[in-house]
This record gives sequence, C-alpha cells and structure tokens, in this order.
Amino acid sequence: MLRTTLTAGAVVAALLAPAAPHARPAGRDSPTTAATRPAGQQIPRLTDRYGRTLTLRGWNVEDKAHRGDQALTAVTERDFRDLRAKGFDFARLLVFWDDLEPRPGRYSQEYLRRIGRVLDWAARYDVRVVIDMHQDVFGPAFGHRGVPAWATRTDSLPFTAHPDDWFAEYFEPAVQRAFTHLYEDADLRRAQARAWQVLAARFARHPAVLGYDLINEPMGEVRGNEDLATAARRIERDQLTPMYNRLADAVRSADPDAWLFVEPTPIVGEGVPTGLGRIDDPKVVYAPHFYNTAMEAGADYDPAAGWIPAYEAAVTRYPKEYGVPVVVGEWGPLNSGLPNMNRFYREAMASLGRYSSGWAGYVWCRGGGYCALDATGALRPNKELTAEPYAEAVAGTVRSASYDAARGVYRLTYTAALRGSRTTELSLPPGRWRISVVGRATVRREAAGRARVLAAAGGRISVTVTRG
Repeated sequence: MLRTTLTAGAVVAALLAPAAPHARPAGRDSPTTAATRPAGQQIPRLTDRYGRTLTLRGWNVEDKAHRGDQALTAVTERDFRDLRAKGFDFARLLVFWDDLEPRPGRYSQEYLRRIGRVLDWAARYDVRVVIDMHQDVFGPAFGHRGVPAWATRTDSLPFTAHPDDWFAEYFEPAVQRAFTHLYEDADLRRAQARAWQVLAARFARHPAVLGYDLINEPMGEVRGNEDLATAARRIERDQLTPMYNRLADAVRSADPDAWLFVEPTPIVGEGVPTGLGRIDDPKVVYAPHFYNTAMEAGADYDPAAGWIPAYEAAVTRYPKEYGVPVVVGEWGPLNSGLPNMNRFYREAMASLGRYSSGWAGYVWCRGGGYCALDATGALRPNKELTAEPYAEAVAGTVRSASYDAARGVYRLTYTAALRGSRTTELSLPPGRWRISVVGRATVRREAAGRARVLAAAGGRISVTVTRG
C-alpha cells in the first residue's frame, strides 16, 4: 500500500509538480447516492464462470508479521466468517515470494499447504479470493517482504532505511536498481515466471480462487531528468507491460481460466494516468490502488481539493482504451475518524460504484490505523459505510444498479439471461432489509444476509432492497 508520512508526501508532490493539472469532471452524483450504471458502458464488467456479472466488495487479508514456519498463522477461519457475516464476498489474500521460494528453485510445500487452508476457509463461507503476490519496498533485503533476497541485485548502490517514512525507501538507489534487475535480467524473469507457475498449478481448480494479482504496487528506477509522473509512465510502458505479458503466459500454462489482475505503479493515486500497454490475455483486470498522499500521512479528507474526481478521470482511461474491467485492489485512509471522513467514504463509494466491478479495502484486522474492525469486531467509524446491499452476481445484463445511502434503498434492474444460470445473488449487510421484485422472478432469503432471485429467461427484472 502507498503509506507515507508528510516527508514522503512532500517528495511525491515535488516530483509530480510538472504533471498537468486535472479538471474536476462535471455532472457527478451527490455523495450520498451511488451512480446508476447503464448498459453499454465503456468499461466492461467482471464475470464468473457462468457468465454472471460480478460485483466484489471486500478487504485485504494478510499476515505480514509472520514468515517461514509461522507464515499465515495470523489469518484464521474467523476472518472469512466475519467478512461474510458483515456482507462482504471478496478477499485479496497477500502471499510472499520470499516465503514461497526461500532458496532458488526450492518451493515451500508447507507454505502452499497453508495458502490452501486459507482458501478452504474462504470457500466454506463463499468468499471469492484473488491471490496477491505482494511486495513492500521490494523485499527482505531492505527489511520488508516480497522478492527473495537471493533475487535482489543492487549493483552495490546505497540504501538508507527510513523507519518513520518507509514509502521514501522506494526512492533509495539500491531499491530502484533492484526493480530494474527484476524487470530486465533473464534469469530473474524466469524465476518470477516459475514462481507463478507453481502457485497457479497448485490452486487452478480451487473453488475460492477468482484470479491472481501478479505483483503489488510495482515501482522502478527514476532517471535523473524525469519527474515522477514521466518515470511512472515509462516504467509501466517499457517494463511492466512486458513483465505482465510474460507472467500471463506463465500462469496460462497452469491455469487457463482465472482472471489476471495487473497493477500500475502506485503513482496513479495522485491522479496520473497509467502508461501500461495492452496485456495479451482475454481475462485481464485493471487493479489500481486508491490512496491519497496527504490522507496516508494522517490528514483529513479535503473535499475542495478535487482528488476523487481527478483520480476517477485518470484511472478510467486505461480500462476504456483496452476494454478491461476494473477492481480497486486497496483503498482506505489511515484515520477514518476525522471530521470529513464520513463525506470521504460516501463520495468514495459513489465513485467506485461508477466505474469499478468492485474493491478490496485495506485491511481486515482488529485494532487501530488501517484496520477495518475495532477490538469488539465492529466496523470502525465511517467504515460501516462500506457495508451496503449489492448484487454479488447478476444472471443477465445489468441495466442499472444504485444505492441511496441516505434513504437506505438499493435498486437493481436487469434483463435475465436467455440461457445458463438464472440465479442472481444479493448480499445484505447486518440489519433488517425488505426485498421486493417486479417481473417474472421469485426471491429466496438465505442465512447470513444473503438472498437469491430466480428469474424467467429473458425477462425484465427490477429488484428493490429497503432498509428497516
């Protein structure tokens, strides 16, 4: 995640200064009402194996504290039970290459078994999972997690740790050079591809696995004459695009069906369009992160700054150009209890609803800071606004879907599929909800805040879910 202090924020702001400003898009919806999603939109929607239109709502699930023999021990079955109970159907599961392959060519069967156990819990509670190959500041060679130390090459360039400002470590010469070697050295390319083949071969048929996030928040080397926005676009165009194509080929040799999630550099969070090119695979998802530098430093949301509409305008260019769905892989501020955070969550949820097939908040844990839950297991202040009714899977063509947060009313209109699945699945957060349907369809309520709508083929169906 792009987590910084004010020092790193100042660095990012200074390096981005030459970038062109972004105008606030006109005609946005009110912060309390999610936008209607018309048919024929330019950005396609994510689908499941039955062709149903998916909406993912969930959180990152991680264990960064333990490694080796203790890896993933902080992740428990309760995490997935609680996710589903609060109305979420999605988890982005962090895994680490350094745990998978601690020595060159030696893959940890115990680590694979632990990943499988976590996926079994997810399947038990019907939570879809994207396996994220995570890195922070490249990896263990710099005191973090990700790329193994044996795959880290720095050309003896300097590295200085920044304990109070770890995002600034991405700008250390040794870290930047390590990324260049990962992208350019033939043997490291092969090693990265083999690691993905091992993961995909192990979990290709697991019922919980929706897809794979090929690398978390990739960065690279900034050249002396470049501002950060220019460097990010070059890295994305010349290094990330060919890397993703290589890794796509590697995954497809083991798993022909899963979605492949590709990320730009985290610089897109500043409202900078990506330089990524086409990934030659039919099941690609664009998976940017949604972080603001000032808020990552603990500042309150500033509605007047226009960050959300600028981000939305920038981040939607790539999926419109290449015709791929969007799932935001991480988002959420450091301090959700500040005065303007209620407005932030309402405006953010409305924005995400306009263009994405879903999102994973950061992070599913109990405690302070980024944690979704407090010590009692309740969603922390304003994070309860992420728990809305929605259609997890729609068996047909979505005509419109919206949630009026102020009134507590969700509306879905769709044309039922002519063939295949007839079952549309609804997810409801805790509370009392009334469901009404217009059209040739019936509703079946289920436990744990879920309902199914069974529709006649080809019919026009309208579903209304009302709080209270």
